[in-house]
Amino acid sequence: MLLHFALLGALFAATLSPAGAQTAPAAKAAPGNLVANWGLNDLAAAQAQAKATNRPIVAVFSGSDWCAPCVKYEREVFAQPAFVAYAKDRLVLAHFDYPQKPQNQPAPDQIKRNDAAKAQLNREGEFPLAVVVAPDGKILGKIGYVSGGPAGFEAYLKTLLGK
Repeated sequence: MLLHFALLGALFAATLSPAGAQTAPAAKAAPGNLVANWGLNDLAAAQAQAKATNRPIVAVFSGSDWCAPCVKYEREVFAQPAFVAYAKDRLVLAHFDYPQKPQNQPAPDQIKRNDAAKAQLNREGEFPLAVVVAPDGKILGKIGYVSGGPAGFEAYLKTLLGK
């Protein structure tokens, strides 16, 4: 038992060391909010905005408090200034989070919006998943975690959108 606590203490201390620190700082956000200015959390609103602006939707499904690849996607792509700048005038961003911890649960109306978006775009229940949707509602592509930071994700978008 003592060994168990010693190992836990060592692991905790290692996570606090500067060697384990992130070299590229990312925006800090609460569970359920990838980036403070992430975008919409209502697919109908995202679809209306996409039609009005003739921009594709990038709808991201995540599990902010249990899915390590989701958190990695956030830190390495969506929270990076390069992605925020790229998306600003090109995309409609929508985020649908599925936290598991009771204290992180969204409001009941948000759960309904998340489930409606999932029924339409993520029936497989994959996490993380980014779904690219044309302004007319056609699904152009789906992709999980993309390595390469914002540039890797932008390259994927360019193959779909031709821009």
